Amino acid sequence: MASNHSQKVEAIADHATSDSDNSKVSAKSIVLSNEAKVEQANAYSLVNPKNENTITVGTNDIAEAAHQIADQKAAAAKAAEEQAAAEKAAAEKAAADQAAAEKAAQEQQAQAQAAQNAANAAAASAAPTSTAQTTQTTTKKGTFKLSFYDPAVLGSNMGYDGVAANLSVFPKGTRLKITLSDGTVWYRTVNDTGSFAAGNPNQLDVAMPNSQIPSAGVMSATVEVVG
Repeated sequence: MASNHSQKVEAIADHATSDSDNSKVSAKSIVLSNEAKVEQANAYSLVNPKNENTITVGTNDIAEAAHQIADQKAAAAKAAEEQAAAEKAAAEKAAADQAAAEKAAQEQQAQAQAAQNAANAAAASAAPTSTAQTTQTTTKKGTFKLSFYDPAVLGSNMGYDGVAANLSVFPKGTRLKITLSDGTVWYRTVNDTGSFAAGNPNQLDVAMPNSQIPSAGVMSATVEVVG
């Protein structure tokens, strides 16, 4: 735009009626001066078409302000990212701590349960021992003659855990420990009597399958009352 203007003015100056070289030089100088001013204005300023704001291009203040704004935005974005990362790490740590605490509590509960189970098992195993020790308390009654019979052969369903005795010596339900001369021990409960008992109070008739009755038929043994 400045170039066209200068060309027109220079053409007018070249064809002026005056032949004075000084006039031509003066006109050219004016044109060049005006052209320089226009070019300088175009180089250093831009005017908003709406005439709302004027931005001067190339000035250090505006460039520095733009850089500062960009730096501030980048710093804010970085700070937000770091804060989000920190919050995420804190949440993960809290979750891990909670999981560890729950696991420790479960392990502690399992150990307590195991200890309780062990205590219960020990108590259960100790109970029969205590009972056995109690039932081993005996009172010796002397030497008795033993005879044998098979309840099943007699049509009885009383089984083979019993023994017939003189009920005035051993009432029904009395638990007896019978020790043979060879050390064999039988435990029997008095659950019957017989005609033999009236004349032989020191005789016991032991229930036993025929196949297991000793061949001697009649034996002697030491008898003790258990309990």
